[in-house]
Amino acid sequence: MITLWHNPRCSKSRQTLALIEAAGAEVTVRRYLENVPSAEEIAATRAALGNPPAIDMMRTNEKVFKEAGLSKDMPDSVLIEAMAKHPILIERPIAIKGKQAIIGRPPEAVKDLL
Repeated sequence: MITLWHNPRCSKSRQTLALIEAAGAEVTVRRYLENVPSAEEIAATRAALGNPPAIDMMRTNEKVFKEAGLSKDMPDSVLIEAMAKHPILIERPIAIKGKQAIIGRPPEAVKDLL
């Protein structure tokens, strides 16, 4: 079972979902903007991604990034809390399967989970 943190307004997210479905994999779609992950869930997903810097999971060009006074050199814990508070900052899509996760950029990256 793959869980996809999905934003249906994002073309990359839609493409990733289509690839998963085309492969016949079971998928649960989580609209993370509506069903916001907690800081703990974001931290666990970061671990599943291989513990990259938290900034690598963020959309730093979003307006709220600057409005919230965030910067790329802030501690991971601060950035994780910011993503929990402002889920629009979470890079999308993220596909999670067990203890592994992939950011679907490019969408074909999700094939590693299939």
